[in-house]
Amino acid sequence: MTLHCDSMDGLVVKAAEEALEMENINYILPFIREKHGDELKDVFERTIRVRELSGDAAELADYWFFETAVRLHLKGRGIPYTGLKPAQFNERPVVKMAGQAVRTENMNDLMNFIMSSIKEDVWSRFEDVISKKDYEINDVDDARDYVDSLLNFYSYLQQLIDFMEEG
Repeated sequence: MTLHCDSMDGLVVKAAEEALEMENINYILPFIREKHGDELKDVFERTIRVRELSGDAAELADYWFFETAVRLHLKGRGIPYTGLKPAQFNERPVVKMAGQAVRTENMNDLMNFIMSSIKEDVWSRFEDVISKKDYEINDVDDARDYVDSLLNFYSYLQQLIDFMEEG
């Protein structure tokens, strides 16, 4: 799973922007694996020099630096780079709530949202299974619909648990 670190308003680009603003690469380096650090440092130094030429040059150089930072970040995580996504890509409620939780050091709203969402989803899938459980044995289409619903329910729960145990 990617946390949309490939968008213009993602964590990587925000750190890259701060690195350029402060002219200090250490704002972005924590997002880059050590083995890719030299490449990013080279691009950073060249970007800083080009930014001084003109506003257009700075805009182009900044974008190149953002692309490089995101590409190297994703490469270090084994995720293919498919280009920068536009801003507001991270507008998903849970991403915004997670950011708010980190800023306020309080995750009550985030936990309530997550628990409510999971509970609602599990109940919905469970109710779908139950509603299809008493099919007529000779109605193969309804039987298949029930089996699909049942397997979807089991698979969802297993994936949820697998994901939680993975972390």
